[in-house]
Amino acid sequence: MKRSILLLLSLMMATFFGLAACGSKEEGGDNGGGKTKGVTLTIGSWRTEDKAGYEKIIKAFNEKYPDIHVEFKPTKNTEYDTILNTNLKAGSGPDIIQLRPYAPGMALAEAGYLEPLDDVDGLAQFPKMILEAATGEDGKVYGVPLSINTAQIFYNKDIFKKYRLSEPKTWDDLIAIAKTLKKNGVVPFAFGTKDGWLLSLSHSIIGPAFYGKDFPDQIAKGDVDFTDPKFVDSLKAMKALTPYFPDKYTGLGEVDDRTLFASGQAAMYVEGSFDIEPVRQLNPNLDLGFFPMPSASGGEPTITTWVDSSYGINAHSKHKKEAKKFIEFLTTKAFGKLFTDTFKRPSAIPGIASEDPLVAALSKTADQDAVPYFILTTFNSGNPTTKATLESNLQAMYLGKMQPEDVAKSLQESAKTWFAPFKK
Repeated sequence: MKRSILLLLSLMMATFFGLAACGSKEEGGDNGGGKTKGVTLTIGSWRTEDKAGYEKIIKAFNEKYPDIHVEFKPTKNTEYDTILNTNLKAGSGPDIIQLRPYAPGMALAEAGYLEPLDDVDGLAQFPKMILEAATGEDGKVYGVPLSINTAQIFYNKDIFKKYRLSEPKTWDDLIAIAKTLKKNGVVPFAFGTKDGWLLSLSHSIIGPAFYGKDFPDQIAKGDVDFTDPKFVDSLKAMKALTPYFPDKYTGLGEVDDRTLFASGQAAMYVEGSFDIEPVRQLNPNLDLGFFPMPSASGGEPTITTWVDSSYGINAHSKHKKEAKKFIEFLTTKAFGKLFTDTFKRPSAIPGIASEDPLVAALSKTADQDAVPYFILTTFNSGNPTTKATLESNLQAMYLGKMQPEDVAKSLQESAKTWFAPFKK
């Protein structure tokens, strides 16, 4: 990924919804004196933990459009893609669809399931590089970007204070912290390998300690590949952390990791900024801190960033006009501010600042130390995708079925089937 993309993401960080049939219901409502006709729109999402927050967002939308009823109907993250695709192929699905960023989301556009949104009011304010996460191969925009994420290591400040631990400045510091915690009966990392997507995310956080800030740009150009020793070292580091994982970690998923961390059983949590509010909901008294990934070779620390999901309109929706009004609402400063305040996540809308100290600190750090989640932004294509290959291979590695070198070789073979720079 080009450095200009990183700079733009960083600057924006600094400034700062079961799927239902898309044939929405027509409803009668009593508005004081008589019945008024309205429609019900459904929103499909994988963010089950955001349901209460979206009640606030829908309420704000209804202040202007009281006759457009909106239902936020999320599906479990690991089941969302399958259920959504099944419904879309059947000509149904939600009216408004939360889209995975970059290639997976745009695959729905290429299949004809999404409405182009280029004429949506408010879309012009988003920089082109932000819109690229929701732009199809035809150059049309199919989603309104929702947020910009960061990924880093969160830590429990009280536990660190108890054992007189400081934020690590080097990889060796991080390992020393993990050893101290384990020695004192504290799980160092809330880390499970059941959810594959969480493994590619974790690698995007830990990996730069070994392959550095320049590697994502180099591999995007084809100057290096997945068998590069620095990338292999990043996989070895993932494996080397296993002594500091919880017992039976291969059976643990994100919900388990979050619970371990929020309950104080684990001191550190390798995660994205999208999980700040869910952690706080479990433990409002948790003194939550974070640190960027320290380098293993004396380089600069890093924090991983990318444009997160967007919202699009189902091409089969019977109420595209009403759905478009909601989509336009998602481009407003009022929505951006409400989103950031409610979910403690940076809005993709330019100029929306966060008043939450932790989110503001994440933004400031990203301004200085951003590195892209390149396996998502650049290598989320192929069949299966190279990203999915990394995830399944890391699971196999943690089960003792593959070595880091095998994972790297498998990734390279996957990418060579579709990635143009590797076909030179």
